[in-house]
Amino acid sequence: MPLPAMFQQQMSVPIIGAPLFIISRPELVIAQCTAGVIGAFPALNARPQEVLGEWLGTIRTALDRFRESNPDRPVAPFAVNQMVHPSNNRLDADMDACVEHEVPLIITSLSKPVGIVDRVHAYGGRVFHDVISVRHARKAIEADVDGLILVCAGAGGHTGQMNPFAFVEEVRRFWDGPIVLSGGITNGRAVLAAQVAGADLAYVGTRFIATQESHAQDDHKRMIVEAGSDDIICTDAVTGVQANYLKSSFSAAGVDPDALLDRPKGRLNLAGGGRDAKAWRDIWGAGQGVGAIDDVPDAATCVARLIQEYEAAKEQMGGTKAAA
Repeated sequence: MPLPAMFQQQMSVPIIGAPLFIISRPELVIAQCTAGVIGAFPALNARPQEVLGEWLGTIRTALDRFRESNPDRPVAPFAVNQMVHPSNNRLDADMDACVEHEVPLIITSLSKPVGIVDRVHAYGGRVFHDVISVRHARKAIEADVDGLILVCAGAGGHTGQMNPFAFVEEVRRFWDGPIVLSGGITNGRAVLAAQVAGADLAYVGTRFIATQESHAQDDHKRMIVEAGSDDIICTDAVTGVQANYLKSSFSAAGVDPDALLDRPKGRLNLAGGGRDAKAWRDIWGAGQGVGAIDDVPDAATCVARLIQEYEAAKEQMGGTKAAA
């Protein structure tokens, strides 16, 4: 199954900017799309719920105007992430807004997107689903999704545990549709590596947290720039689900990150440091690729670097011969 035309013809590099909870807003999405990568945001970032329609209108208008002014430049489609879970009491209203604005790509997560796929296909949109295991991949295919996002070990925020090479290889045995690979991808060389491994697109999240348009707090961006992979901790203590976080954000919230492994079973009491810390607001996610991030550029500069690295890696691969 080939990639949809909206990916093949409208992108400057095969990247989806991962939807970042709290952090991704229209400014970042527009900057990503006009640079030629798919920009995405979680529907739940728009608060109150009525704001979602305004955001979608703002993004569509900005992208249409950019296309008119720059007819020779690729403008990537945008995506909205929907959390498909009984606890999300906004899902129906959020999907109504997405259908009204004909969002090109819906990214679903947590549960099978039952009832969503048909609504999106009716206006010509596509649905990609986050999966962390082969079993979840099979279930998503049963729901008639258009693409799979393989969330592998090293991904920022809620993460998977599988090795990316093993994951792609096994899924490719029964799925010939689009695959997006996620987990520690912060430069163009890694994007090409994802494709060589059998994926079609790369999911890039942490690199875009440390950009000017990102809604992340300045301290979050600073911690990413200063961090290496040893500064990332994977724990289920915050939300009950395994996720990768910056150790220094625990310390700033008054929580000893070294004590997390010895805690009693269950979620961590985040109260500390003289204030009540909250998941994601004060405990900050980041992937294992932080060691390759050294600055906080604007998104256009960030994408330009990714393109340059990607093209250089392709050229190097083309000139490299296998050993005899």
